[in-house]
Amino acid sequence: MKQVYSDVIQFRGNHYDFGYMQGELLNESPILPVRHKQWASRRKRHFSINAKESIDLLSTFIPGMLDEIQGLADALHWKREDALREFGGHYVDYGRSGCSILTGDKFLIRNYDSHPAGYEGRFLAYQPTDTGYAVMGPSMQITGRMDGINEKGLAMGYNFINRVGSGDGFICNMIGRIILETCATVDDAIMLLKEIPHRTSFSYVVLDPTGETYVVEASPRSVVARKSNVSTNHFEMLKEENRYRMDDSIRRQQLMAEKQKDVYHAFRMLNDKEKDVFSPKYDAWSGTLHTAAYLPQERKAWFAIGANRMPVIFDFNRFLQGEKINIKQIKGMLDYDTPFINMETI
Repeated sequence: MKQVYSDVIQFRGNHYDFGYMQGELLNESPILPVRHKQWASRRKRHFSINAKESIDLLSTFIPGMLDEIQGLADALHWKREDALREFGGHYVDYGRSGCSILTGDKFLIRNYDSHPAGYEGRFLAYQPTDTGYAVMGPSMQITGRMDGINEKGLAMGYNFINRVGSGDGFICNMIGRIILETCATVDDAIMLLKEIPHRTSFSYVVLDPTGETYVVEASPRSVVARKSNVSTNHFEMLKEENRYRMDDSIRRQQLMAEKQKDVYHAFRMLNDKEKDVFSPKYDAWSGTLHTAAYLPQERKAWFAIGANRMPVIFDFNRFLQGEKINIKQIKGMLDYDTPFINMETI
C-alpha cells in the first residue's frame, strides 16, 4: 500500500495572476521535471504545435487561458511557445485509461482510472475576476480539468474511448476546462462539444441543476448527444469509433445500470472495491485513482483517493462567497507502489 495525496489549491483573481501563482508552485514541485523525463522519448513527435492556430483556438473558446499560460511562462521563465506546447491542451496525445461515471437527478459520480505516474495530485478551486465561471475540480496537465463543477452547478466528467484516428484538436482535459469555465447548462456544453475540434474520441458526461444528464459521444469526425445516467469506455451511437475489446467497459456499465437512490449509495457503488466498479488495474493504466461526486443543486464536491474511503466534502458555495478552504491536502491509499508525480523526488 502507498499513501498518496492531492494538494488543495485555491485562488481568486485574473487568469494571468492565477497562472503566475501556479508557476511559482511548480518551481518548487517535482511535477514538471518528472513529466519531462517521462515524455522525453516522444516529445518531438507528440508536442509539435502550430502556435498561431493554438492561440486562435484558445482565443475563440477560452480567452482567459492565454493569460493563464503567459503567467505560467513568466513564473517559470519559459518562452511563450514552450508554455503553449506544455499547457495549451492542443495536439498532445492522452494516455490510455478507463473511467466510470454514474449520475442521478442530483449527482454525478466518477471514477478516474489511470496510472499513478501520470497523476498530478492537484485539486483546485479557482474564481476568476476577469472572464469565465468559477470552477472546482482536479487538474490534468496543469491547466486542464479531468472532472469538476462550476458556479452555475454544471458538472462534467469524461471517459476515454479510443486513440485510433486522432485528429487536430483539443485533448480531453482542456475540453473539460473549457466546458466548466464557459458553459452554464448542459445545452451550452453540447453546443460547445459540437463546435470544438477534438483530438481523440471521448464521451463527455454533463449534468446541471435541472437534473438531466447527457452523454456526448465525441470523436474527431462526429459528435452526438444522448440521455443516459451511465457511461464507461465505449460509444453506444458512434460504434464504429469503439475499440475492439470492450468486455470490461460493458461489465462496469451493467453493474451501474441499477438506479441508485441517493448520492451516498451511488458513491459507495463506485468507490467500494467489493462492488467491482473500482478498478485495481494500475499496471494496465486503468486503476482507480480518485472517486469524485458533484452535486449541482447544492454546489458541493465529494472527493476520495483510493478504495473504500469516506470522501472529503467541499462546499463550493462557501468558496464562491469568499470563504477560504481550510483543507490543505486530500490523503488516500493505493494498493500500488508508485506515487503521484507531485510526490516524486527529482
